Amino acid sequence: MPETFDVIVIGAGPGGYVCAIRAAQLGMKVACVEKRETLGGTCLNIGCIPSKALLHSSEVFEEAGKHFAEHGIGVGQVSLDLARMQARKAEVVGANVKGVEFLFKKNKVTWLKGEGRITAPGTVQVNGTDYAAKHVVIATGSESTPLRGVEVDEKRIVTSTGALELEAVPKHLVVIGGGVIGLELGSVWRRLGAQVTVIEFLDGILPGMDGEVRKQFERILAKQGMKFRLKSKVTSAVADGTGVTLKVEPAEGGAGEELRADVVLLAIGRRPFVAGLGLDAVGVALDERGRVKTDAHFATNIPGIYAIGDAIAGAMLAHKAEDEGYALAEMLAGQKPHINYDAIPGVVYTWPEVAAVGATEEALKAAGTAYKVGKFPFMANGRARAMASTDGFVKVLADKATDKVLGAHIVGPDAGTLIAEIAMAIEFGASAEDIARVSHAHPSLNEAVKEAAMAAWDKPVHV
Repeated sequence: MPETFDVIVIGAGPGGYVCAIRAAQLGMKVACVEKRETLGGTCLNIGCIPSKALLHSSEVFEEAGKHFAEHGIGVGQVSLDLARMQARKAEVVGANVKGVEFLFKKNKVTWLKGEGRITAPGTVQVNGTDYAAKHVVIATGSESTPLRGVEVDEKRIVTSTGALELEAVPKHLVVIGGGVIGLELGSVWRRLGAQVTVIEFLDGILPGMDGEVRKQFERILAKQGMKFRLKSKVTSAVADGTGVTLKVEPAEGGAGEELRADVVLLAIGRRPFVAGLGLDAVGVALDERGRVKTDAHFATNIPGIYAIGDAIAGAMLAHKAEDEGYALAEMLAGQKPHINYDAIPGVVYTWPEVAAVGATEEALKAAGTAYKVGKFPFMANGRARAMASTDGFVKVLADKATDKVLGAHIVGPDAGTLIAEIAMAIEFGASAEDIARVSHAHPSLNEAVKEAAMAAWDKPVHV
């Protein structure tokens, strides 16, 4: 007889490990299948955490080399020890993944090491051994989307995985894709000395985000030294012993040209990773984009099989996967949690940062919603001036009739932290006036949120 669990989660990324731990906290016998040598999935091992470590280290490097003097700090010639920077990144990753392993032990979650395959409803096979479960959760995440004509070797032509492990700063880095991953990692290597060119198929970076934010952010990155080739497509990239030759054409067709780079980063998006799970054999339905189809309770068309995170529809965000992990575990325990997908923020961890929650102006216009706009520039914020970080603004969108906050978009210092207040406001149905009347500490960056809310509700005072 196979060992039996209440829940088996396949995948130990943010969605999977959170679901497993929460289910165990609620009294269930839980196992989590993970083929990596460490827990944490893409996010902790080769995604969110290592990229943020390098983003912070490269930001400090650039500050020391270019901006300390304006604060009256003299440091002399700044040098780069890339090996030490990479070692620090590995230390950060190691601490995080060990933390998850500790939490598994603390909550008595069994780690089944190896690749999991669903062989029948309620049965998961790992390294040739069958395990039974009342509930099976697919939390296998996503992988980098390939591009025809661009062969990844993780040396010269890399995905985000290889871009995190470069042993030398490339003279010229070409980034294919102007989304979050490409801009974050492009920023890392630009700060460390690379010339960075971003090639984007569409007419602007950060597709899907607020148009005004996109335009200003592109100007900010260009001022920092990043170059952009918009409405362009890469038809091939061929690596040799010294670099990569790319063929680039206008997106709408026409004469192309060759471009030379030391390293090419392919960052055109991610796709669900569901290969090898046995879903076809079991009959689990996928949608037209290869995502697992689920209902509002994360259930697939096969009873007892569920899916969360990047494997299903919705934003591919670690915190979205975590929220779904919490919610599904609680549903399996008989509780009735909910997730407000309109209140899930998205952040670009460059400097300045970009953050968004709720509807964009473009979406509100398309839906015919009458709305008000309130904006406040960081140039008029005392704390931002003291920090010498005044690029950007806060933008609050509110319903014209009710003043209910519908969305917010920030480009500026610590935008990823500032957006949390507005996510909370949307979650609880607050108005722009509600935010405006809350006392915000002075001097703080948060005052820019207050002033933008005041602008949406009535009038700001400090601009």
